[in-house]
Amino acid sequence: MAAPVRKPVTFYDFTLSFSKDFLMLCGRFFEVRRMVKKENRGQMQRRPSIQEWESGERPREKFLTKGADALSNAELLAILIGSGYAGENAVELSRRILGSAGNSLSALRKLDFDNFKKFKGIGPGKALSIMAAFELARRMESEQAPSQAQIYSSEHAAKAVAPFLRDLDHEECWVLYLNRSNRLIGKERISSGGVSATVMDSRMILKGAMNRLASGIILVHNHPSGNAFPGNEDKLQTQRLKKSAEICDVELIDHIIVAGAGYFSFLDEGLL
Repeated sequence: MAAPVRKPVTFYDFTLSFSKDFLMLCGRFFEVRRMVKKENRGQMQRRPSIQEWESGERPREKFLTKGADALSNAELLAILIGSGYAGENAVELSRRILGSAGNSLSALRKLDFDNFKKFKGIGPGKALSIMAAFELARRMESEQAPSQAQIYSSEHAAKAVAPFLRDLDHEECWVLYLNRSNRLIGKERISSGGVSATVMDSRMILKGAMNRLASGIILVHNHPSGNAFPGNEDKLQTQRLKKSAEICDVELIDHIIVAGAGYFSFLDEGLL
């Protein structure tokens, strides 16, 4: 049998075969290149978790070995929230939260539940943990004037209520009830109002005084604007309450206006 005749390879056939092989090789090259870029990008985006840090630099271990003073505000906040998410560890997330408040703890504690939940990585549980910590701080500060403590100055009276008022975005009115020795026998929120006003109901205030057998009262309310100076309405209501209290044999000892970290005392300024 005669051997089959091999068809001669033409230049066209050679070029076509080479082109196919070249395109296939290029395709593989670009596919490998794309996979390498993707892997590198993933490595760049991935940040080490706190568990991968040196033990002495992890917030909890650092707290135990070096004390609370060695931790930054972000590290302390990270202990509260416990963990971050895939894109940020707890410390980085805490830095971002603090940065949004100008790195001010006073500004941060003014945020409410919905504000905290806006941060990616902060759910209801973490938001409540932060808010609970600030509330404990407020209550601890107010304990500096516990029940039965003697109120001997406007500063001492302000400390009894100021922690609850200074960060509010609305006005509230509180009353401190004192016995004849100027000892604090009770405190009560009388009303909660708007941004620029609240109700000071003399009847409710004096009823509370009579029920507690108080001989003196101190009125305390806040100005969310940050301006502690009294307006005309503040002065008028103070005089009305003073006259009503005298009828009931109760002394209006002072009226204090809390504004931010400061306060205004009617007694200190000679307005009572």
